[in-house]
Amino acid sequence: MLRRDKSLSRTLKLSAACLALAVPSIAFAQEAPQGEDTSDAEIVVTAQGRSQVLSDVPVAISAVNAETLQNSGANDIRQLNQVAPSLLVSSTGSEANGSARIRGIGTVGDNPGLESSVPVFIDGVYRSRSGIGLNELGEIDRVEVQRGPQGTLGGRNSSAGLISIYSKKPSFTFGGSGELTYGNYDFMRAASSVTGPISEQLAFRVDSVYVKRDGFYRDDQNGRDINNRDRYFLRGQFLFEPTDALSVRLIADYTFRTEECCAATYIDQSVNQFIGNLNNLASPLTQPGTSGSTGPNAARPSDTGNNIINILRDLGQPLAAFNQGFGRTVSVSPNREFSGETKDYGFSGQVDYDFGGATLTSITAYRQYRSGQASDTDYSEVDILYRAPSDDAYRQFHTFTQELRLQGEAFDGKLDWLVGGFFANEKLTVRDNLRFGNQYGRFATCRLVSGGSLAGLYSPTSSGCLAARPEAFGTASPIIYGAFDRLNGMNDRGTTLDSYFQNGTNWAAFTHNIVHLTESLDLTLGLRYTTDKKKFNAKFGNDNTVCTANQAALSSLLTPTVDTNGDNIPDFAPLGTISTGIIGLSCQGNSTAELNGVSIRDDRNEDQITGTAILSWKPVDDLLLYTSFARGYKAGGFNLDRSALKSPVPTFASVGGAQALVANLQFDPELVDSYELGAKFSNGPFGLSVSAFRSDFSSFQLNTFNGTVFLVQNVNGCDNLVGGSSADTDLSNTTGRCATGDITHGVRTQGVELEASLMPARNFRMAAGLTYAKTTYRDDLIGTKNGAPLDLALRKLPGDNLSNAPELVATSSVTWTPDIGSNGMSGLVYIDGRMTSDYNTGSDLFPQKEQDGFAVFNARIGLRGADEAWGIELWGQNIFNQDYAQVAFNSPFQAGTTAAPFVDPQYPGGRQIFSQFLAEPRTYGITLRGKF
Repeated sequence: MLRRDKSLSRTLKLSAACLALAVPSIAFAQEAPQGEDTSDAEIVVTAQGRSQVLSDVPVAISAVNAETLQNSGANDIRQLNQVAPSLLVSSTGSEANGSARIRGIGTVGDNPGLESSVPVFIDGVYRSRSGIGLNELGEIDRVEVQRGPQGTLGGRNSSAGLISIYSKKPSFTFGGSGELTYGNYDFMRAASSVTGPISEQLAFRVDSVYVKRDGFYRDDQNGRDINNRDRYFLRGQFLFEPTDALSVRLIADYTFRTEECCAATYIDQSVNQFIGNLNNLASPLTQPGTSGSTGPNAARPSDTGNNIINILRDLGQPLAAFNQGFGRTVSVSPNREFSGETKDYGFSGQVDYDFGGATLTSITAYRQYRSGQASDTDYSEVDILYRAPSDDAYRQFHTFTQELRLQGEAFDGKLDWLVGGFFANEKLTVRDNLRFGNQYGRFATCRLVSGGSLAGLYSPTSSGCLAARPEAFGTASPIIYGAFDRLNGMNDRGTTLDSYFQNGTNWAAFTHNIVHLTESLDLTLGLRYTTDKKKFNAKFGNDNTVCTANQAALSSLLTPTVDTNGDNIPDFAPLGTISTGIIGLSCQGNSTAELNGVSIRDDRNEDQITGTAILSWKPVDDLLLYTSFARGYKAGGFNLDRSALKSPVPTFASVGGAQALVANLQFDPELVDSYELGAKFSNGPFGLSVSAFRSDFSSFQLNTFNGTVFLVQNVNGCDNLVGGSSADTDLSNTTGRCATGDITHGVRTQGVELEASLMPARNFRMAAGLTYAKTTYRDDLIGTKNGAPLDLALRKLPGDNLSNAPELVATSSVTWTPDIGSNGMSGLVYIDGRMTSDYNTGSDLFPQKEQDGFAVFNARIGLRGADEAWGIELWGQNIFNQDYAQVAFNSPFQAGTTAAPFVDPQYPGGRQIFSQFLAEPRTYGITLRGKF
């Protein structure tokens, strides 16, 4: 479905490369040296609420141990991409809001009202959003990546999978470790840990990390780097074990970051596809169609060009920015910045008590997270839109969670039972101060008069972008020109302070039971009841009185007539279209003083039953076969963005006020039915797991930025679409409806996963993974569960792959730690790679956002002393400097026009300009380690 215009050659080549990586594992398994110890320590996981050997767990799970994490250079969850082929973690406009996807499914965008499809747990504690896992993690024991819906056991429900991170516990043996790293971009990292006994029953552990690094982007306009690192992390622990039956673990941690993030660059296509003749853009005084080299019409844009690019050029944007490829010089308006501050801290207590016949586990936690981020939100040198640094603009989570589990055996060990409960209270506050820049008024006027019948008025060097004012609009001229004058008064207006508050409570009761039908056949049955409640209120502040003034002044002209002054001569332009355009740009993004001081409120309650059933069979000790069904769920909620309230043109009074529209902010819960068939083989040095899966998602939650506002929609399918099979892409948006009885799932992911590991010798390990996942929208889609049409901005979705969902991903790693001499020294040679087929990086799937397939490799080489008491390592990340985009998006407010004066073309994306958040370039450095 993805990139239909391309041949399959790249995918086939990638498949061959993947097989080439996997074949050596089999060969080594056959040729393991005789007489050597080829045993490999079994990995123990707690994916089912119990400690189990990984190869005996009948679920799809990737487990990454501490050594692999260290070798891969993993300091946050993004690096897991290199070792878990079904996982993709990316970050976009804020490091506070990264997105994790499993099997192509994840929560899209930067809206805190949406919970994560792939949540993150650290030491059993739910973190409010998966982007929090982008912090430093300290010393880690292991990471478990569970694939598919997790809707039975403790913690929050998840519809696509979850990431569980486990830090190293305190030890009753005194010891410590330290690390010093230096790399390019002036990268410095210092980390340390110390652990040991306080008494025979009490042990402690302290971990600390400090990181500083220059940014990957260069802002020449303001003379600084962007996307830098400046952070530290502290974690302290106590482990109290007064008896063999009781264990108490207390953890407290604190993270602080002051960094500039996140810059973006323009995508080349914006120029190459739409500008036409680049030679005509060299000077604003030599445009075709002008009346001369000077005068008010001298800068008139070419009618065949993209008027937005012409306007940006004429207002100060260098053209080179539209054609720089993956260059990292970014466009930033003078005196705008991306500074941000993040605090993340909390504490937890885990109590385990063995009653003899059952074990009780209690995990209690409180977390607080606060992140504020300034931005030059239009990502250009023209000052259109910005967020200023402010203590009043931030997002903040206060989260309390409590989990209880009681687990034991019955009927002489034939039943392994588990019952439990979970409670979470999350208080979310979002404050925003999005403002128009000091060039917005002129930019808006230029946009309206830059083409077609109004092009004769275009004069970007004039204060209001208007040339001399003939009475071109007849008797309406004073009204129209007054509205244009007001546009120029919009500079530095907009949101004064929007505040959103959400108080959510989540209760759940669950049971998870393994019935040993025979010595080799098990039946696992799990059930969970969840109730989720959210109370929402918001208050808006805005000083954009231009919006309301133009609405009032132009209301009489919204219905155009051919002749407004009675002279039987057609007027200069359709006044209704001009008036609509002026009002739209006056109220861009629903920025209007009508909302100033307005408060709204709402609440929602929902209940769901989810569960799982697994039948597993071990025909021989080394082989596990299983088949499973799972129902998953992710709660509904509120779109924390005022743009969902209404279209910017009608007044609030005409629809009954903002409170009458508050229901537009709600979105429904996401549900998934998942089926899986799998096999796991493990005989010590060799392990292989294979799974085939299919998951169908109903009311899939999709967040999309359309260039002006954020849209949050549920996506469903329809078996009998009103108007025919293509009605969901009908631009009239009137026929793409569905009878409620015909509504079905809107998204399906299905495919095959393979993971293999081999340890042919004590000091040599190999691993390979391959995921084929076809993650697609149905051919016929609707927008909500009541059968309403899909939003026009999503017209590319039907039948296509989801964003950031490559069909084919392969990973591999090789670790060699040869002995050097007889004094205990050893070497280290490590390399890992991830190869990815083509995919689209934009949630609206516009073709300009396609990313070609690519491969990323990391490597490390080092020397270690006896017992690894010391070590020195040379390392490189993305060693071949592969350029690729994490996410592409519509550049805010930068959509071009064609026919006069304000009609966008229907081709997906039209003359919209696009920007992208780039992945990290090649980095390299040296690390010194020591431990005692």
